Amino acid sequence: MWDKVQQTVEYIKTKTQFTPEYGVVLGSGLGGFADDITVEHSLPYSEIPNFPVSTVEGHKGALLFGTIGTKKVVAMQGRFHFYEGYDMKQVTFPIRVMKYLGVEKLIVSNASGGVNPNYIVGDIVLISDHINMMPEHPLRGKNDERFGPRFVNMSQPYSKAMIAKAKTLAENSNIEVKDGVYLSLQGPTFETLAEYRMVKALGGDCVGMSTVPEVIVARHMDMECFGVSVITDIGNEDNIDEVNHEEVLQAAQKAEPKVRNLIKQLIENY
Repeated sequence: MWDKVQQTVEYIKTKTQFTPEYGVVLGSGLGGFADDITVEHSLPYSEIPNFPVSTVEGHKGALLFGTIGTKKVVAMQGRFHFYEGYDMKQVTFPIRVMKYLGVEKLIVSNASGGVNPNYIVGDIVLISDHINMMPEHPLRGKNDERFGPRFVNMSQPYSKAMIAKAKTLAENSNIEVKDGVYLSLQGPTFETLAEYRMVKALGGDCVGMSTVPEVIVARHMDMECFGVSVITDIGNEDNIDEVNHEEVLQAAQKAEPKVRNLIKQLIENY
């Protein structure tokens, strides 16, 4: 893994000569954030050594390098998921690469199902914590101390300082945000009513199929993390939205301008 990461980093450096401070992972329906970046370089995943290729609709599959204000960023225009058939080391490989390109702060976004009864479709949720219910752990196996410690402190997976700043920025911009715990399941099926009940019983406010492995690996390398989720469907104890992927994308895209504005401001001002 170490050799592959360094090989990929060296390749990217020959193409970009760019040292980003922020890394951004753009989830389902949120790829339009790319338009907020003054892009200097765009590298298709298919051209990057050791990179997987995204297979999910709504995930374009390119690594973008550019600026937001005075801040240098690298953005994943499409992420990789365990349900696509990749193992967790492949899913999180780009996060390793971001770290060794210079990234110290990671922003992750996703679309998720709402479990909290106070949520409605279109709500923007700042992720305060997570519950990992994935069947494979990204740090399973021999630990390479060059990346980070064997046992990772997860007392603050999502930066309280970044969350507080985002709440202030949201209030000043009249953007309503909520916070909550994100629970990750394997997918790719949307959750059953019984599974929604399980998520609620376990303490989850929303549920999805991504993000948690990326944040675990980022924290392994001591990166500061911020997560935002758009609620695209609702499941509660009595009823469940009948939803398909196209509807999820549509709901995420409706909320996208506010999410883009918030992430842009956070990068500029934090």
